[in-house]
Amino acid sequence: MPSTTRLFRNPVKAITAMLISAAAVTSVHAQSSRVVTRPVGPDAGKMEQKQQPDGIVPSGGVELYRRMGAALPAPPKEKHYDGKVDDAYGAYQRGMYITAMSMALERAQKGDAAAQTLVAVMMTKGLGLARDPKGAAFWYGQAAEGGDAAAMFEYALLLMKGRDVTADRKKADEYMRRAAEAGNSAAQFNWGQILISGNPGEKGMELALPFYEKSAEQGVADAQYAVAQLYISLREVAPTKKARARDWMQRAAKAGYDTAQLDMGIWYVNGVGGDRDYDKGFEWLRIAAMRGNVVAQNKLAYLYINALGTRPNPVEAAKWYVLSRRAGLQDAGLEDFYLGINEDQQKQAIDAANKFRRN
Repeated sequence: MPSTTRLFRNPVKAITAMLISAAAVTSVHAQSSRVVTRPVGPDAGKMEQKQQPDGIVPSGGVELYRRMGAALPAPPKEKHYDGKVDDAYGAYQRGMYITAMSMALERAQKGDAAAQTLVAVMMTKGLGLARDPKGAAFWYGQAAEGGDAAAMFEYALLLMKGRDVTADRKKADEYMRRAAEAGNSAAQFNWGQILISGNPGEKGMELALPFYEKSAEQGVADAQYAVAQLYISLREVAPTKKARARDWMQRAAKAGYDTAQLDMGIWYVNGVGGDRDYDKGFEWLRIAAMRGNVVAQNKLAYLYINALGTRPNPVEAAKWYVLSRRAGLQDAGLEDFYLGINEDQQKQAIDAANKFRRN
């Protein structure tokens, strides 16, 4: 089946809730050919300074978040299908690529949109024949005209980037919208991003939310994250939806999305979307930190210093600070803490940080 790679034009700056106060962080996640931005309300996760233990101060910095190969949740049960079996797709799924191409190409030449999409996929990947990106672009275009949702999404990406076709922003947006309305989960998320890009402020977020919701229901972690943030930040969201914000954030976190894991930890510590729970906040921040999220590593150091959700541990606190500092996240408060511990503790922290990086 077609790739779920997603690309967005004109990234929208996101504001991610941090511990203690809301600090502006533009979250850019690069994986394959994808650029991801997330619309987040400026007050999401804000917490009053006076409620925090002494010595905790905001940190700053713009970091690259990386998803670290987290295990995905079990897929939903397959729905019973009584329709006609597609023999070409069946052959493709069994790895019989030459047979699949032969069967699909015959149907594609007769105008079968599903078969045209399969031919495009196989040409893109070089399965059953030599890789042919231009030929794939042609068949994606034919299938998109025929109304295949997956093809409309893929063709919209090609039109956005001008890859193997002439770039056409207006046409790309039209196909992305049609794919989203036809139920393609990746297109739904992307169309939401496009709506926000073209409609600044709450208006764009309100227009995008229904598409995010549909995409989230189909299991797209990026959309689940966006829904959680918008449920919290939009003023006109119904109370029943606001009450589900933490559930959506947790679904994205459990899917292995490290920025959601970071925010899930912050939400528990800050009491966003529900009661405070320092233990659970610590758990989620530690998961994100272990997977390389630099901001989570920084925040975890504060939890160890102030014994929030864990026992106080100056060596562990210093270790996570060293790791986040090496990644470029400067923090004056943690630097003062580090300089205040003894040399033996500093050495232990550096050794632990070096071991973590090697592993």
